[in-house]
Amino acid sequence: MSVDTENDFSDFKLPPIFEDLNERVKEYLLKPERLSIHQWERSQSNWHRESNVDSLFIHDDDDFGPDTTLEAIERSAYLIQVVRDPLTGEITGLEEVSIPVEDDEDNLSMSRAPLPPSLATRGTTTQSPFLPAGFEEELEKMLAEAASGDVNIDLDNEEPGKFLGEDILNTAPGCKETVLFADDGFTLLNAPKEDKSSEDKENVDIHVKINLEEVVDNNAHLVGKSDVFSQANLWKEEEVSEIKPQKPVKKIELDADPDNDNFLEATIIRPPIELPELPVLNITSSAAKTGVTSTEWAEMIDVSQPVPEFREKIKDMAQTYPFELDNFQKQAILKLEEGHHVFVAAHTSAGKTVVAEYAIAMSRRNCTRAIYTSPIKALSNQKYNDFNKMFGEVGLLTGDLQINATASCLVMTTEILRSMLYCGSDVTRDLEFVIFDEVHYINNAERGYVWEEVLILLPAHVSIVMLSATVPNTLQFADWVGRTKKRKVFVVSTPKRPVPLCHYLYTGTGGKSKNERFLVVDQEGNFQLRGYNEAVAAKKARENEYKKNFGPKELICRCDQNAENLMSVDLTTAKEKGHIRSFFQKCLQRLKEPDRRLPQVIRLQRVLENGIGVHHSGILPLLKEIVEMLFQSGFVKILFATETFAMGVNMPARTVVFDETTKYDGLQRRVLAPAEYIQMAGRAGRRGLDDTGTVIILCKEGVPDLVTLKGMMLGIPQKLSSQFRLTYAMILSLLRAATVSVEGMMQRSFREFNQICQADNYRKQLQLAEKEYSEKCSTPLASHLAPLAAFYDTAAMYIDVLNEIMPILLGTAKISKEMTTGRVLVVSAGPYMNQLGVLLNNNGPRQTPYKVLLLDTKVQDNAKYNFEVDENWYRILSFSAMYSSIGTEESTLDHTILCIAPRNIVSVTKMTLKIDPKVIIDDWEKRQIPSTGTIPHLTRRMLRSNTIRSYKPNAIPRHYHGRNTHFYRQNEQMHGRVACGMGTNELIISELVFRNVFTDKTPAEIAALLSCFVFQARTQVENQLTDKLAEGVKAIEKIDAELTAIESKYLVGQFEGQAERLNFGLVRVVYEWALEKPFAEIMDLTDVQEGIIVRCIQQLHELLVDVKDAAVAVGDPKLQAKMMEASTAIKRDIVFAASLYTTQKETVTT
Repeated sequence: MSVDTENDFSDFKLPPIFEDLNERVKEYLLKPERLSIHQWERSQSNWHRESNVDSLFIHDDDDFGPDTTLEAIERSAYLIQVVRDPLTGEITGLEEVSIPVEDDEDNLSMSRAPLPPSLATRGTTTQSPFLPAGFEEELEKMLAEAASGDVNIDLDNEEPGKFLGEDILNTAPGCKETVLFADDGFTLLNAPKEDKSSEDKENVDIHVKINLEEVVDNNAHLVGKSDVFSQANLWKEEEVSEIKPQKPVKKIELDADPDNDNFLEATIIRPPIELPELPVLNITSSAAKTGVTSTEWAEMIDVSQPVPEFREKIKDMAQTYPFELDNFQKQAILKLEEGHHVFVAAHTSAGKTVVAEYAIAMSRRNCTRAIYTSPIKALSNQKYNDFNKMFGEVGLLTGDLQINATASCLVMTTEILRSMLYCGSDVTRDLEFVIFDEVHYINNAERGYVWEEVLILLPAHVSIVMLSATVPNTLQFADWVGRTKKRKVFVVSTPKRPVPLCHYLYTGTGGKSKNERFLVVDQEGNFQLRGYNEAVAAKKARENEYKKNFGPKELICRCDQNAENLMSVDLTTAKEKGHIRSFFQKCLQRLKEPDRRLPQVIRLQRVLENGIGVHHSGILPLLKEIVEMLFQSGFVKILFATETFAMGVNMPARTVVFDETTKYDGLQRRVLAPAEYIQMAGRAGRRGLDDTGTVIILCKEGVPDLVTLKGMMLGIPQKLSSQFRLTYAMILSLLRAATVSVEGMMQRSFREFNQICQADNYRKQLQLAEKEYSEKCSTPLASHLAPLAAFYDTAAMYIDVLNEIMPILLGTAKISKEMTTGRVLVVSAGPYMNQLGVLLNNNGPRQTPYKVLLLDTKVQDNAKYNFEVDENWYRILSFSAMYSSIGTEESTLDHTILCIAPRNIVSVTKMTLKIDPKVIIDDWEKRQIPSTGTIPHLTRRMLRSNTIRSYKPNAIPRHYHGRNTHFYRQNEQMHGRVACGMGTNELIISELVFRNVFTDKTPAEIAALLSCFVFQARTQVENQLTDKLAEGVKAIEKIDAELTAIESKYLVGQFEGQAERLNFGLVRVVYEWALEKPFAEIMDLTDVQEGIIVRCIQQLHELLVDVKDAAVAVGDPKLQAKMMEASTAIKRDIVFAASLYTTQKETVTT
């Protein structure tokens, strides 16, 4: 077989290869005509750009905010950045973005530059808070108004529309309307219209309140017939009688207050329309909420329903548990996984902490952060210890301690979190959960407002977990949180306790009566009247028998005294005594030898070895922690405690015994509230160990009253109520953020929640009524209103004729001769209908307008209304019966001077008065000079407004007091910056710094003087002060008196339950401690308990640090050094002994 290769493979070519770069370069060099400069179609094109100078003054809204200064605009820079496809990430182009040079501290955006690492956790007082959730509308509104230029931004937190910028007013003082200019800056856009049709328009300040019901009065007729001349009788009796309405006419009130001189002629009279029968709106009544389980922003979940699909919905759980979760825990966890806010209201020992633990685990899984807040520092230490054992990476922030601040979970008090939010802490950026434990603490009169502030300030991306005891208004509180944060809140609550309680009255004294305990409330919650009557039958108070099988027991009573009374009682074995003694001595190793021999330490060790513990605020913090750990481990059989122990971590007992059912709350001795009793009694009953918990009330002084006892045991717990109030710290902190205003915080508080809900309801009803009204009013004129229309048309024609003939009549010789000074006239001018007046000028028959002194009883009422009404409208009203008579029966008459036209004269009487018109006119003109008391007037007007009236009485005065001191003025911002850094008593401490009160004082003296701001207890021991200390006390009292006087001027008072601002009871003690005296020696100088002294000195250390920072801010190195030396001097020994929960060195072994 032959193959013709030439013909068969002629179509085949070599495979393609990459072009040789050397050959390509050679080709371009040898053939320049192929270069792009010779190919016009491949060259760049240039289009001539028309210059637009105006564009140099226009900037995008995204580039600059409403408060951006001119310097920031001039220093603005631009950056070229790539544009990427949102799905693939592919670069699709480039764009130029502006970078305005603005202060990050004034920027509320999450995209602002981060703080230095040293300030990232706590933030700084020079930084603004991040934009809270719920304030986005205000920010968008401000930006939109700034872009449109139609509405001015309120930069000074005053009335909207009054400020164009800083100290630039566009509304003149005394004017009610804003002056608007055109783009040229000269042409007035809202200039008053001039009426050129007549020269005799009067200049009358007229106000009116119109009542249409009187207009259709069937007895309307003319008045004012005088002997000189009479008006034409155009209205016959039979004609008027035909204008009887067929149906009752609705009464409509129209308010008018025309400021324009020519308002009478400028108003258009519209034909009457049908007034339909509108439904009555029950605005003042509220609908019953019985059985309501959901609102717009909150929903209560039914925990009685099982959750079988729980594992299917959450396949990858962030935290697993060795036990089956309760339904309420599953429901709460589901909502957390869905990204909702959760409010868990459960009984004591029900397992609320599981929800908090899962939220922390979720943040660890999602590589975000969580914050756990508690109401007290001791609880923060305990939770830190528990979470650290569970998760391993937990941080703790207190006033004097910072552990592992970069951890994914941070434990702190609510006050610390509030400070971080105000100071713009960078922790907020990647924060996913904030857990509020014991949220019912919001009811605390002294500190409850802190919870409201924090809830309002949290940014939108943060999920809120609230843990609370059972309260009756969980849905209402959740609705407020959801409405404030613009995200729904789901409420999960438990219907009953996991371990029921049995409540007893004990009347035994030992011996045969040792078992005299009577059941008054069974485990189903039913009150047993029979048991109560049997207890009442006991005639004597009985002594408690402690070795009855009710241990361990927790007694809410006078702790130290009762513990001493039981020194002869031994409840522990020899082995247990050895464990207690060993653990106690290990814990004391961190103390110096003199501190180990303190009387309180020795006494407590002795009673602990017998199985008896003591826990109250007067115990040293280290000793309280020892007691808590021994109680948890079962070595303490009986614990004498106050109600503060009931707020601790999960430390249940089998039995809780009440020594008494009354308490002293700082003002009076009263019976325990239901919430207080339930909180303490709830410690009884150990889940998984006891079938029921036992609560015993010792009847040492008699059985409590039936009504009192029943109300305390079975009463409804206290509702969550607002304790919101304005503080100087809040005002000063919010002044740094333009978007987050003080008024905005007040409006979003729980105190204003009901007002806001009602306002929404009113708004909806009003819109519905307006819609229905407009629909019904669009129908043709009703037949029963036809006579009214005929009356109006005829009256208008009569007035037109009268306006033509009156100038002619008054110009005649006869009547002109009667128009002399002092002549009494009947005048109808605007709202002054058929009123007596006295003529004040007589300069000839052509003298117009006439100047008249008008007597009236409603001058003040007529000054209230504020829109234009046609003059004919008033003239028609003057024909009705209501205004037909001249009323002079009032005991007091007011007066005004009007300039009227001839048509306003109804009658010329025969009476003439002898007057001096010049004196009257001069006196009137003097009183028209504007008053200089504008600010007090406007302040009173604002305080009477509906917006402010519902706020707490001290709120607005405190705001104005702060704004009228140098803490607010812009030329003295340093005062405000320093005050923002203070945790308490901001104004007076800042004044002490700026007035150099501490300049000549030693560090020990400074620490002693500042103790007056943190010590709140009482003492009967009189201070023995040195001359320098006495001088400092007088200086502080003087400044305090000055501030108190200013507060009194602006009606700023102390809130209910607030402690005195100054308390010098511990000055000498702190002074000696700062001089490094042993703790045992300073205890001989006072009767205050050890634990209270320790707490005072710890708080003093935080205050000294704040003052040190203030010294740095004002540039005072000497004061800074003194504060550092003072804080170092007091931070020592037992007062600042490390917590057992944070060191984790000592453990209790069983």
